[in-house]
Amino acid sequence: MSVLDHSVASGTDMIQYVTVVIGGQLFGLPISQVHDVFVPESVTRVPLSAPEVAGVLNLRGRIVTAINMRRRLHLPPRQDGQMMAVGIEYKHESYGLVIDTVGEVLTLSGKTAEPNPQNLDKRWAEISAGVHRLDGQLMVILDVERLLGAMMTDAMAA
Repeated sequence: MSVLDHSVASGTDMIQYVTVVIGGQLFGLPISQVHDVFVPESVTRVPLSAPEVAGVLNLRGRIVTAINMRRRLHLPPRQDGQMMAVGIEYKHESYGLVIDTVGEVLTLSGKTAEPNPQNLDKRWAEISAGVHRLDGQLMVILDVERLLGAMMTDAMAA
């Protein structure tokens, strides 16, 4: 059950999202899933890892797997090389989602969330829990379970 489904089922209709931008697209991560926002200093590449895995890094004594979200979303790499990351946990492991920029925290009603549009790229729809239509902009809700679960399934198949 996604955070969105849980919120609607429990009757709480307001959800806070940490907004991030990846390749010019606005994404939202439920704030309950975000532990850190940081600038990765030194990422060590891991041989034979999935292409989306940028490597591992040390974040305050914890080993964190850095996931290149541009690569995961099939976008070209950034030209300027700057990195920001959002720290999350998935199945008791720490991950850093490497993104372009972090935005603000938005509080939105769960009732205004919509299912993925039919024309949303299939690769993006696989990791999305829906969308919110904002003033002239579409915010795609990232579903951490689907995002990392699909990566783990793909890695197992390889």
